[in-house]
Amino acid sequence: MITHVASAVIYVADQDEALAFYRDILGFEVVSDADMGNGARWVEVRPAGAQTTIVLSPADIFGRSSGDGAFLTFASDDVDETAQQLRARGATVPDVAREPWGIYATVAAPDGHKVQFNQRVAANE
Repeated sequence: MITHVASAVIYVADQDEALAFYRDILGFEVVSDADMGNGARWVEVRPAGAQTTIVLSPADIFGRSSGDGAFLTFASDDVDETAQQLRARGATVPDVAREPWGIYATVAAPDGHKVQFNQRVAANE
């Protein structure tokens, strides 16, 4: 039986640069950073305590282009505060957007990836 999304793969040009962004800017924990042989590494990160991980896969080894992969959206309990924290860590975060369904912001990550974090608005708000 399938229980949850295990991981999303994104293809990157430089695993060390991508790892530094997700670990040091977004504050994710490193789940795995293992040698796969033939110059490949399995680098996997996730928000603290989350089940779903992101695999930072080397594009060139797998015949992909950097920037290929999933559009990542993460939940936040306070988008405004998260945006402030990320700006303090050096991320460029545009103004927080407010929509009828919720609040969100998008951060530019290495290789042209965009990472979004959002906060759903309760139906009665």
